[in-house]
Amino acid sequence: MDFLKIDGVFIKNIVASPIDQAMVNSINEIGQVMGKQTIAECVENESILEVLRDIGINYVQGYGIGRPRSIEDLA
Repeated sequence: MDFLKIDGVFIKNIVASPIDQAMVNSINEIGQVMGKQTIAECVENESILEVLRDIGINYVQGYGIGRPRSIEDLA
């Protein structure tokens, strides 16, 4: 395992929820100590992205970053 993916249930409300923010921060810290890079799901807007940047998440995915594309479009 090279990556630790953080489920969107913790990400969606991270701006308004100090508990979700603390959970994501803790998961990220544990992942970094383990030598893993972290990926946050469900990044829907710039506010969420900003919080994740501050926490130090390595990668993000979600509609706020880019819409899903057909695999054929990637060829």
